[in-house]
Amino acid sequence: MGELKAMLLSEEDVNRILVRMAHQIIEKNHGTDGVCIVGIHTRGVPLARRIAKNIEQITGTAVPVGELDITLHRDDLAANPTKPAAEKRTVIPFSVTGRTVVLVDDVIFTCRTARAAIDTVIALGRPARIQLAALIDRGHAELPIKPNFVGKNIPTALSEVVAVRLAETDGETNVGIYEG
Repeated sequence: MGELKAMLLSEEDVNRILVRMAHQIIEKNHGTDGVCIVGIHTRGVPLARRIAKNIEQITGTAVPVGELDITLHRDDLAANPTKPAAEKRTVIPFSVTGRTVVLVDDVIFTCRTARAAIDTVIALGRPARIQLAALIDRGHAELPIKPNFVGKNIPTALSEVVAVRLAETDGETNVGIYEG
């Protein structure tokens, strides 16, 4: 990563956004019946857990949380045959069939990760619907996919890097933009 251009979100900002997103998920789905939250590795997983915790604090009802490894569904797998296999794994201790699956990712950039996540979920069962939540939407979609829940839209140049740092994975929580 290059030089820090701007710190976009503090820990307090991220926490406030995740509470708002939890409220939006509850509202859009008229409650939590049949809703599950699935985080996309790596930073989508702790974000999913935080959103689920917020939903439980708001409603008093726990929603199931899972982890999704999209490695085998990526469309660049053939282009990177020597890329080492990730040590991440899919952990979804519930059926997705008939549920509303809210996929959670840290940054939406090209939407290719979201497409791979959708394919991975569908390979596990037939959800009633799939919704997408992203902390940051950079606005460079290459596919006709749009998140249902966005924490913050941050238009960026292609050369810039948006780095989401979370206490669970990085020791601190913030979002910064760096020159690539």
